[in-house]
Amino acid sequence: MGDMMDKKRDILDMEPDELAEALKALGYPSFRAKQVYKWLYSGCLDFSSMTNLPKDMRVKLSEEFTAGGLRIANKLVSKVDGTRKYLLELHDGNIIESVLMKYHYGYSACLSTQVGCHMGCAFCASASLGFVRNLTVGELVAQVLSIMNDIGDRIGHLVLMGIGEPFDNYDNVMRFLRRVNREDTLNISYRKMTVSTCGIVPKILEFAREGIPVNLSVSLHAPDDEIRRRTMPVARRWSMDELLKACNEYTRITSRRITYEYSLIEDVNDSPEHARTLAEKLKGTLCHVNLIPVNTVEGIDFSKSSRERTEAFKKVLEKYGIAVTVRRELGSDIMAACGQLRRNTLMMEPKKV
Repeated sequence: MGDMMDKKRDILDMEPDELAEALKALGYPSFRAKQVYKWLYSGCLDFSSMTNLPKDMRVKLSEEFTAGGLRIANKLVSKVDGTRKYLLELHDGNIIESVLMKYHYGYSACLSTQVGCHMGCAFCASASLGFVRNLTVGELVAQVLSIMNDIGDRIGHLVLMGIGEPFDNYDNVMRFLRRVNREDTLNISYRKMTVSTCGIVPKILEFAREGIPVNLSVSLHAPDDEIRRRTMPVARRWSMDELLKACNEYTRITSRRITYEYSLIEDVNDSPEHARTLAEKLKGTLCHVNLIPVNTVEGIDFSKSSRERTEAFKKVLEKYGIAVTVRRELGSDIMAACGQLRRNTLMMEPKKV
């Protein structure tokens, strides 16, 4: 299947003018490109269902193109809160994850940006599996459209916080954000999109100058360099001071608040003293801290902080005037944390000889 799909072009990688050119080369008039584009972004990824196109054209499209090239290989639905976890198989056999969460304001999808990840964070389910490749723009778009098809409803919020480091796939991520914001595609507001990074300093500064009001979330997970370097290899490249300096420059350029993600790990980074150290570094800056009870992942020796220690940590930050929330756990019964389902699936696969 992979070889056959590789010969086809992914139609979701194309901008409207590129699609018009491709169809023109096949002998079709330019107005057909607008029709195809409209079908795609209404969620129709099956060319044979594009009923206002001539039958011969639908056949030709199926021969020449794929639309995202992924399929839902597995889906888990939480009995607790309705969160959906998708295991998606790509055209080359690789698998990624996406998560759909329902809030009072509507649906939010958490997307993967890479197959695997370079970053190697100690508490992450994806770290031990390594990096395979970046996702294309078409594969990013296909995650959203496939989930929309599955639920039969619109997705209004996007979070790039799944498998992979978005800023390690920077160009495709930027093209994707601009694509799904457009009125002729999904018309999702930039302010309803969030990009999460583990702290690639040059890309934070580049992102600040993109001129799009997408939310930025930074995975901090530690109050100082010593702990951060122990749990996040990226911290060996850029110190916490360098990272926070870049974040403050981001807020200066954009006037937008940064969210710092902080996973609380029992007896590693969750004491009141850790909270005070963090608060001293963040006080007076334009930020919000999102405390996350770390997920238990089989084979990774970290435990979730107790509710009491989480609340104590939160109170210290509040005492310093720092906006802070504890993230509500969604999909706890279906391995909704990033990378868990993919990790379990790959670990259970028989080794190829």
